[in-house]
Amino acid sequence: MDALMTPWLGQPTWMWLVFITLVGALLAFDLGVLDRLRRRRADAAGVAAEDQVIGIGSSLKLSAFYIAVALAFGGWVWFTLGAESGMAYLTGFALEKALALDNVFVISVIFASFAIPCHLQHRVLFWGILGVIVLRGLMIGLGTAFVTQFDWIMWIFGAFLLLTGIKLLRGGHETPDMQAHPAVRLLRRFVPVSPTLDGQKFLTRLPGARGRPRLHATPLLLALLVVEFADVIFAVDSIPAIFAITQDPFIVYTSNIFAILGLRALYFALAAMVHRFEALKPALALVLVFIGAKIFYAQFYGKVDPAISLTVTLGILAGGVLLSLWRTRNDPTPDAS
Repeated sequence: MDALMTPWLGQPTWMWLVFITLVGALLAFDLGVLDRLRRRRADAAGVAAEDQVIGIGSSLKLSAFYIAVALAFGGWVWFTLGAESGMAYLTGFALEKALALDNVFVISVIFASFAIPCHLQHRVLFWGILGVIVLRGLMIGLGTAFVTQFDWIMWIFGAFLLLTGIKLLRGGHETPDMQAHPAVRLLRRFVPVSPTLDGQKFLTRLPGARGRPRLHATPLLLALLVVEFADVIFAVDSIPAIFAITQDPFIVYTSNIFAILGLRALYFALAAMVHRFEALKPALALVLVFIGAKIFYAQFYGKVDPAISLTVTLGILAGGVLLSLWRTRNDPTPDAS
């Protein structure tokens, strides 16, 4: 019993166990129950389960479920740790969710570049999210160590967020060349790459130079590596932003992971409608500028009320979404296929 009450990374061990158990249950639900339902629908439709595409309606319903679970967890954090921690969690969740929505553009470019069909994208996203859970944990742990040991690191975070926000306000999306991506070039040095997909396989055996079967990476593995690499780049923006809101590792990590967990569910709806969120990027830029400025204000005058941070963050993001939907209200409805 004493071991469960022992503090670990700022909070009692039992709270971390509750979070880990909940995330594990959600992943098992996604991989087990939902996969079984998808296979039953595929059988009823007379198609292979591997060819079953997640529809926009199913995508939105599942995403709403993940958001509801994340908000319920936030309510539990509010009740257990107090209003300040609860507001910090909600602010971090909203910010990370908005950044994840914006990152859908990059993920859709990755899939298009490697010609990954819709019915295989869910596999890349599932394993990609598992990788994100580990990578974010390592990066947040490292960030916590730096923030704890070096007070001046917050000045760097603040300057970085201000510059990033200003850069986003001045520029739009750039479409990178995924075939020339560093992760792709590095893999090609050590493993031959198959020119075609082999179902859901990340690795396949093809005849080598002497006719002997040799292990080849498929384009599906290339897409997975680039998605993981892209998340590291995304985290460079999101982690300094969340540390500006709170330096509690529990709040930082849980808000990050719950925002990302639902990304796989939401991707298939949002990828078809990403063009309708044209004002989201400027809204994100303003949020990053606000958070960067908040860091400097806190260094000179003291901590900003968490309620103000939550209200301003939600207000800017909601304004960006509503403005986007209003500007594109006459756009045609996307085809679910």
